[in-house]
Amino acid sequence: MRLVLLGAPGAGKGTQAKKIIEKYPMPQVSTGDLLRAAVAAGTALGKEAKSYMDKGELVPDSVVLGMVEERLKQEDCKAGYILDGFPRNTKQAEALDAMLGNLGMSLTAALSVDVPFENLMKRLTGRRTCKACGQMYNVYFNAPKNEGSCDKCGGQLFQRDDDKEETIKKRLDVYSAQTAPLIDYYGKKGILKSVDGAAGTIDEIFATVCKALELK
Repeated sequence: MRLVLLGAPGAGKGTQAKKIIEKYPMPQVSTGDLLRAAVAAGTALGKEAKSYMDKGELVPDSVVLGMVEERLKQEDCKAGYILDGFPRNTKQAEALDAMLGNLGMSLTAALSVDVPFENLMKRLTGRRTCKACGQMYNVYFNAPKNEGSCDKCGGQLFQRDDDKEETIKKRLDVYSAQTAPLIDYYGKKGILKSVDGAAGTIDEIFATVCKALELK
């Protein structure tokens, strides 16, 4: 199983990825993790990436793709992998397809975890974090017993800047403009699998994911 994960921020695709790799022996390949590891190790690609990051610029697709290629050549990826955070747009998807073709691989499926906009806003803007112990809550779905106070330690709860409505709307707008077209791209290739990420518990959604991907 060679899988690409798609889904807006807050859709729960990261949670489902963890469930998949807990049950099936395949690595989750995160481009964010690859970048941090390459920079820390001082590899050639890591140094190149750092030169852009130090200037506050985006790391070019060619550098990210090079890191992904190096990772996919490793032994533990031969049986399959989950790509998380890449590709983010159709240009990257085309480059990924070309790279995989050179490696004699092809994607098995692209899994889209679909959640309505209103649900995403509640999931993300409703998050509150305890300043003392880091425990997380959601005022809509998992509210603390006492408003503004942590159930575990009594610490003060706060809303991160990243979770404020204006910031969340911008993130979702970027997703819609850049990443959502990937659903059409993989749909035309005939490998798109879609699941309702708002229907049921995490385990129930995972059961739907397994069925969609024909995992046993």
